[in-house]
Amino acid sequence: MSETAQASLSTNGDQLLIGGDWSVSPLPTLDPLFETLLETQGPLNIDVGAVKQWDPRLEAKLLHLQRRAFAEQRDIEYLGAPDTQTQLMKLATAVAPYAGTATTSSGIFSLKNLRTTLAEIGDDLLESLEFLGATVNAVFRTLLGRSGMRRREFIESLAQAGPQAIGIITLTSVLVGMILAYLGAAQLQQFGAAVFVADLVAIGMLREMGALMTAIVMAGRTGAAYAAQLSTMQSNEEIDAISTLGINPLDFLVVPRVLALILMMPLLVIYADALGIVGGAVVAGSMGVTPLQYASQLGTAITMTHFLVGIVKGLIFAALIATAGCRAGMNAGRNSEAVGRATTEAVVTAVVYLIVADAAINILCQLLGI
Repeated sequence: MSETAQASLSTNGDQLLIGGDWSVSPLPTLDPLFETLLETQGPLNIDVGAVKQWDPRLEAKLLHLQRRAFAEQRDIEYLGAPDTQTQLMKLATAVAPYAGTATTSSGIFSLKNLRTTLAEIGDDLLESLEFLGATVNAVFRTLLGRSGMRRREFIESLAQAGPQAIGIITLTSVLVGMILAYLGAAQLQQFGAAVFVADLVAIGMLREMGALMTAIVMAGRTGAAYAAQLSTMQSNEEIDAISTLGINPLDFLVVPRVLALILMMPLLVIYADALGIVGGAVVAGSMGVTPLQYASQLGTAITMTHFLVGIVKGLIFAALIATAGCRAGMNAGRNSEAVGRATTEAVVTAVVYLIVADAAINILCQLLGI
């Protein structure tokens, strides 16, 4: 090649050849050549070994091509590039460009986008099942005494999942019980049956609202905390250091958090049930129901079946919340932005899991007559 800037395709069309002095004008156009290169299979090879003089304009053009390749989900390789230029390109493309809210002319509901979304959901589901299986395996190793779980880590996780959550659980449970009582009493008073508001509050809290509202609060509080802690350790390469020492990160970091939340969740559900019933009693009293009438109706409404349904839901919800939070944290990236994404993913995923699981359990209970 001459000293002037030049760009062309190789003989078989599988490489883009760039050479010459790019510090002077005129500069060739790379886009049409790159469009042709995109039609080939395999990595996109760009040979810059013949470049005599690098210039920011060439680097900007290469960055533009890199973005195009990223949009097409293709790998790009630079052949013959100096180490300094290679490092510069890696630094410039370390974070994906912000996509904004722009959409293609075919609309966000195009068939291609639908296929991509379904594929992502399938991959995410498979990854979740894989992480769940590995976590269950680690829990069994811990129960058999063959894991590297630290007692101190477990105790700290118990405190985080239990006593430190009492305040917010107290507030939400009392208010949920009052809301249930208001909704029921307003309708039951029309038939002179306001006393049955105790049945509504007791059954509603024991079977549904006590476990579900506690789980949602814990997903936003403890699940997000798990994701933030583990993703921060991931960005600081602490998890890599643990693995280098020959310690399984699942045994050391995930199992204590999962077991702590599973152990504390039934206690929190029982606490939420009791406070919800107390909140309902406050509203029932304002509707003319005496404490004795309220307590008498509770005696007939509260059964072991209703109680156990709520406890079982709490155990399942705890496992889902802990798994979603730990998975988001362990799979996070290695920068500060990844911490925020992992925290958001943990909460959103956990809430979706909770709603689906709650609906499935209710349907199962209906089919079994429980």
